[in-house]
Amino acid sequence: MSRVEKKQPEYGSDVVVDMMKAHDIEYTAFNPGATFRGIHDSIVNYGGNYKPEVIFCHHEEISVAIAHGYAKAKGKPMIAICHNMVGLQHASMAIFNAYIDRVPMMVLGGTGPMNTKRRRPRIDWIHTALVQGNQVRDYTKWDDQPYSLADVPDSFIRGYRIATTDPTAPVYINYDADIQEDAVKAMVDMPDVSRHSTPAPAQANPEALRRAAEMLVNAKNPLIVADMLGRNPKAVPMLIELAELLAAPVVDKGARFNFPAVHPLDVTDGAREILQKADFILALDVGDLFGALTTVSKQTRESEYVTTPGVRIASISMNDMLVHSWANDFQALQAIDVPMCGDTSVAVPELTRLCRELIAKDSAKKATIETRQKELSEKHKNRRAKWLSDAQAKGSQKDISTAWLALEIGEAIKREDWVCVNGTSNGWTRRLWDLSKPNQSLGGSGGAGLGYGPGAAIGAALALKGSGKLAVAIQSDGDMLMTSSAIWTAAKHRIPLLMVMHNNQSYFNSEEHGMEVAKFRKRDVGNAGIGTHVDDPAIDFAMMAKSFGVNSEGPVRNPADLRPAIERGVKYVKEKQLPYLVDVIAEPR
Repeated sequence: MSRVEKKQPEYGSDVVVDMMKAHDIEYTAFNPGATFRGIHDSIVNYGGNYKPEVIFCHHEEISVAIAHGYAKAKGKPMIAICHNMVGLQHASMAIFNAYIDRVPMMVLGGTGPMNTKRRRPRIDWIHTALVQGNQVRDYTKWDDQPYSLADVPDSFIRGYRIATTDPTAPVYINYDADIQEDAVKAMVDMPDVSRHSTPAPAQANPEALRRAAEMLVNAKNPLIVADMLGRNPKAVPMLIELAELLAAPVVDKGARFNFPAVHPLDVTDGAREILQKADFILALDVGDLFGALTTVSKQTRESEYVTTPGVRIASISMNDMLVHSWANDFQALQAIDVPMCGDTSVAVPELTRLCRELIAKDSAKKATIETRQKELSEKHKNRRAKWLSDAQAKGSQKDISTAWLALEIGEAIKREDWVCVNGTSNGWTRRLWDLSKPNQSLGGSGGAGLGYGPGAAIGAALALKGSGKLAVAIQSDGDMLMTSSAIWTAAKHRIPLLMVMHNNQSYFNSEEHGMEVAKFRKRDVGNAGIGTHVDDPAIDFAMMAKSFGVNSEGPVRNPADLRPAIERGVKYVKEKQLPYLVDVIAEPR
């Protein structure tokens, strides 16, 4: 079928593909399975493997992670498909990650036949659930299983709209094999999808916004904390405008890119001093506000506030609009003086307008703001100069440190239009790189589940394919080992991506916990490596990548060899438009 030719659907699964096309779904990732064989056939034959195009994966966790990364980079959903209850179980960790990360995504599945008289012996019985959506209902926003073919369009439209309405999150729709495979006996009503679009964003309460504006303007030491605001890239310059108007320092918690690291008002890595002085805090899309205001002991798990007891707090988010009781992602209960439910992309501009009006009426405020801006700018400049000096000093040591890893990658890509699609080198990318543009860094996995990184990085690189942007991932070794076959998918679909392995040869987070417990109990800290070190034998990630069809090199151990290796990778990805992996043996911290 040509890319413009329109066919009449012959089978139920053709209708599902028509709905994908109507919603401009570009890709669908899956590991093939018999329960959605009808949809598979319709994508490649009826739909011509174009919008959507198949992205072939070897594990459902990878399929969903690819859709996760794609959605964060593109700002729109793609589809992952899972083979009945077993594929959905494989996918469940990745769906949970995407749910915690509030990513718009559609996960489709197949089951059945629900008509028991049409089931194949044994396999169709053990792979059919009642009801399959129960399996992921606690960490999806909505699920459905259309009863008949006539219900398919409404179900798909509703699912897409629910997934893309704030707070966004994955939805799951399951299709009976009979619905997919039976011939269309009557014309199916195909609604006009333009009349079922995502609703306009919600504005915060006007009176509450005015109260927050008055507190901001009157505060001696205001502070802004942002976490998910940057999910809408247009909101980032709005936050910059508000911060500059007030000379209010900003802490970027990093679930998305919220504020430029190079901006004089960025205090993300100098937050403790600011938190201790703050008399008013504005939280913007912060899921864990308690965590943002406290420090926790690694040994006892006890938390204590960094802020003063008298600090006043206002918050704008949609967090309370999506709360399930199964996972405690609602976090600790934090007292808030002015809580507001609203979309920050429309609330922040109005808050800025109100603050501007108040400042215009008080000339003394302008002088205070100017003084604060100069002080914060000087401290920011000094902090970044120190970080650069510290990182450069690491080049003379024997082993590659996380600071040197970030520094050398940054130097190798600084002339490119790059996007960091995964990884931070333990926070050093923000300290050293020119992080200045919305969506230049895509944040973490949400649910903190290992296995996210390879698929999500590939999904983001897929979204950026053809854009001229260089996708760069700093990939941890333990995470890669969970879903390493994702590398094959990158090779198969010729997805340009520079993967730099931060290979510390350990599940170091667990090793670090082991060390803290041993210290607290006055036991042998040296034993923390038992059951956490990934060595003896060491894993050759470069060889692994080659086995999956991805060009690679390494392991790189000498600090002096690092930048040339990264530069070779950059050159290869740009010229060949293919993936490349550099394995780097680096310190954990």
